[in-house]
Amino acid sequence: MQNRLLTACLAHSLLIFTACNNANDKSTVDAAAKIDSLVKGSYAYDAVFLKKHTHQVIELKEDTGCARVLLSGDYQGRVMTSTATGDTGTSFGWINYGLIESAQKKKQFNPVGGEERFWMGPEGGQYSIYFKTGDSFNIAHWQVPAIIDTTPYDIVEKNNSFAVFSKKASLTNYSGTTFDILIKRKVELIDRVNMEEKLKLSLPASISYVGFQTTNSIQNTGNNNWTKEKGLLSIWLLSMMTPTPETKVIIPFHPQKGARSFITDNYFGQIPPQRLIVKDSVLYFICDGKLRNKIGLSPVIAKDMAASFDFKNNTLTILFLQVDNKGSYVNSKWELQKEPYKGDVVNSYNDGPLADGSQLGPFYEIESSSPASELKKGEVQEYKQTVCHFQGDYNALKELARKLLGVNLDEVKK
Repeated sequence: MQNRLLTACLAHSLLIFTACNNANDKSTVDAAAKIDSLVKGSYAYDAVFLKKHTHQVIELKEDTGCARVLLSGDYQGRVMTSTATGDTGTSFGWINYGLIESAQKKKQFNPVGGEERFWMGPEGGQYSIYFKTGDSFNIAHWQVPAIIDTTPYDIVEKNNSFAVFSKKASLTNYSGTTFDILIKRKVELIDRVNMEEKLKLSLPASISYVGFQTTNSIQNTGNNNWTKEKGLLSIWLLSMMTPTPETKVIIPFHPQKGARSFITDNYFGQIPPQRLIVKDSVLYFICDGKLRNKIGLSPVIAKDMAASFDFKNNTLTILFLQVDNKGSYVNSKWELQKEPYKGDVVNSYNDGPLADGSQLGPFYEIESSSPASELKKGEVQEYKQTVCHFQGDYNALKELARKLLGVNLDEVKK
């Protein structure tokens, strides 16, 4: 019996390996390939495109599987995209082809895309690092710091399964406090053993997967200690993905009395009720890229995961985050704040047309943040996040969502 099982497992592994390598033969990710021969939206297309228009492209991949993750040193060590099914498979990250191809640098913000980028908070308020002292909190004065927008990061180490990036920076907040910091970021591909350990269950053969974990840190390299009274920093990770008319974000939370008051839904005006449904322990948020709005959950009720399901492409995405239910989280609202350390730990953003009719995307985001720490000289704060994508048989995905999220995808679709 054991021999038969071993033979079956080896045959399955060989089938996956052959399928992925056949895909490579048909659509190589060599930058010299003709991009017009590839399908836009496939992983191979995005790999060739990024190698053609940028310089520091790194690919993480399994030796015997179809999981691939594409990184960029040019763009702060961000994960640009990934796939669960090899070169011809779906590319999960949203990429701004026009902006990257133009090689232009926009003044305020360069939304090149990427399914996980490193940012820092707070965005608004008296401790903001996106507004200068005395400026009004409006889009005309908003400025993304170059260190998290246009500055390339140094590649410290890399191989097929991980890469490490770093960069030194100096930032000054709205209140005039200067932060000298060292940023480090490690991106690791998750293999099947570690994936199943993370999920605490076995994945069926009918589901393909890709996952990566990022370990992000900021170190106080200045001469002064960081204090709440002068402002603190947080690590902020944002995942930009391509929306469809059938994409819904799913965020479970701890049920308790008054839980709704710990969910912010008015970042960009009130969200129409049909687009945000809040139950007693989970919320559903439509992310179709057609209406600009954003939600956030306080650490008081947040759990350590958020998710989305794309019913058009049959894809379950799960983001695992770290939550300190009693932690101080920066408030990023664009206003002077009474409570600057009562912000969100997890957010979701749906892109849509701006007032002038223009649009950055369309894309949607699932985001998470670290608490803000009072770091003494030389001290380091670290924050980890894991992003996983699953594709395959709908019934198997439905069972996976039930076990991990406690939801019925049939009901979510309705």
